[in-house]
Amino acid sequence: MKVRPASEAGFRPSLGAVPLSDGRTSFRVWAPAAERVSLRLLDPRERVLELEREHRGYWRAVVEDAPPGTRYYVRLGDGPDLTDPASRVQREGVHGPSAVVSRDFDWTDGAWRGPRLEEYVFYELHVGTFTHEGTFDAVIPHLDRLRSLGVTCVEIMPVAQFPGDRNWGYDGVLPFATQFSYGGPEGLRRLVNACHARGLAVCLDVVYNHVGPEGNHLPEFGPYINERYRTPWGVALNFDGPGSDEVRRYFMESALGWIVDFHVDALRLDAVHAIVDTSATPFLKELAEAAHRIADRLGRHVYLIAESDLNDPRLLHPAELGGFGLDAQWNDDFHHALHVLLTGEQAGYYQDFGSVADLGRSFRGAYVFTGQHSRYRGRRHGASARGVPARRFVVYSQNHDQVGNRAQSERLARLVEFDALKLAAAAVCLSPFLPLLFMGEEYGEEAPFQYFVSHSDPGLIESVRKGRRDEFAAFEWTSEPLDPQGPEAFQAARLRHHVRSETQNAALFAFYRELLRLRREVPALMCLSLDDLDAVAFEEVRALYVRRWCEVDDVALVLHFGDEATELLLPLPPGRWTVALNSADPAWSGVDPGRMTAAPETYRSDGQLVLRVLPRTAMLLRRERGN
Repeated sequence: MKVRPASEAGFRPSLGAVPLSDGRTSFRVWAPAAERVSLRLLDPRERVLELEREHRGYWRAVVEDAPPGTRYYVRLGDGPDLTDPASRVQREGVHGPSAVVSRDFDWTDGAWRGPRLEEYVFYELHVGTFTHEGTFDAVIPHLDRLRSLGVTCVEIMPVAQFPGDRNWGYDGVLPFATQFSYGGPEGLRRLVNACHARGLAVCLDVVYNHVGPEGNHLPEFGPYINERYRTPWGVALNFDGPGSDEVRRYFMESALGWIVDFHVDALRLDAVHAIVDTSATPFLKELAEAAHRIADRLGRHVYLIAESDLNDPRLLHPAELGGFGLDAQWNDDFHHALHVLLTGEQAGYYQDFGSVADLGRSFRGAYVFTGQHSRYRGRRHGASARGVPARRFVVYSQNHDQVGNRAQSERLARLVEFDALKLAAAAVCLSPFLPLLFMGEEYGEEAPFQYFVSHSDPGLIESVRKGRRDEFAAFEWTSEPLDPQGPEAFQAARLRHHVRSETQNAALFAFYRELLRLRREVPALMCLSLDDLDAVAFEEVRALYVRRWCEVDDVALVLHFGDEATELLLPLPPGRWTVALNSADPAWSGVDPGRMTAAPETYRSDGQLVLRVLPRTAMLLRRERGN
């Protein structure tokens, strides 16, 4: 497949301010109920221009003297100045003027195709807190380290323009605009270009299930909101009601713009279970088809990855089988089963988990809940993912949600001992699924990642505070979190990169690097198949045995969550087995006094093998070739 320039993608943006090849700029706004629409241009001189009505509620003008950098507002009739719903940049925040942005950039990734899906190792980061500077450019010096770790994709939390300078990004109100405090469109392009130069893909988190509350003027322009439905964050977007064709076009153009104009390799679609769409051709299916079509034209790999808590494999099924055709999805069941074994917590949604068998069930079939009754939900939950390849699921021991949506936002490093961190790392990285690391976990970062905002509306600020308290009630957390509006929560979340050199932190980083090396070099671990896998739970001693094989290669992973050393009778195929990794080794700041030499341990199995394992230990055994 030949890599082609973005100009051959068959995608031409039409909404908002789009610079044309002849030096003029096209302005287009959808406002179906307006009697008159105008622009108030502030540069290079202030003037007001009327837009001409087009079909289906669009208004357009082509302007001679409005080059990139020109600031402007949109007016509906005699109403106030409004930001352009398809603004590409807001230098003065969500309440300030929009500005024209050039699509030109000196890209150096002309031969870039991106990794195949099965090669993805995600590293989720929040631009504002990943570095002290909190910008796209400040991320670039860290990319070589991430590459050496074994990461293949930098996953960026939402960067669509949000109010203020402090936000997780899920309160974005302008889905075309790149957060200016992070560096704006040019900063994001520089980061993507730098990632590609190092062989790293970029996945961008986008939010198409709701729009944030502050600075949201979409309802004034048209029926973007569907009042029939609600999401946990407010009213839902209109993907299936009157006017929904143009709403779909708006969000479609936003998504494809990230892929074509910013060279993003994957989109993580936030909380698609909150997108209510009863149409015969759902928006998500339409988006998947359009993104894959553009990827084919560009000669690049492009993937759409859903966040969903429905355990519904139809998201991943191809369109010809009645599915949506998305490429992958986050798998919370794996996280919940692993988290409960590590921490013992069983409040809230964790009450549905607690056995080693739960984790084994996830290893074998991705979902734990495939139609059985859920105590937390009070009903049956999920469906079988049989037939869906393992590479279509993303797993993790922590992410922004699972850390941030706790009262004190403790990372796993604050909840469990060091040996359990290595156990969690092995479970995720040596699984048959796509692993995701949350920024800093690779060295045991302990900085909390609390929810933070910087709204300007006092009523909205109090509503956010109350909403956080209500959310924590289900988990019976009584401690008071930091004020999400105050700067302290944001400042406390900044990573402390300097602790990477401390003894245990450095050992954990080296352990992650070794796990990811094994994952990409051992054939049985490279084969992301649920057909060539078996899992056996040893419930009484809290251990899980997972065997994976591929042609002549065979490995066995033992995850021991118990607090006492134990012996396991493993159903290992006959032959000589070598310990490829033992988290208790001193090399990883382990505690096994019997492992003081560099020589690997070997065992002979006659079909069964008795293996002694220490508390909270992960071991990987590999059968020698020729057996």
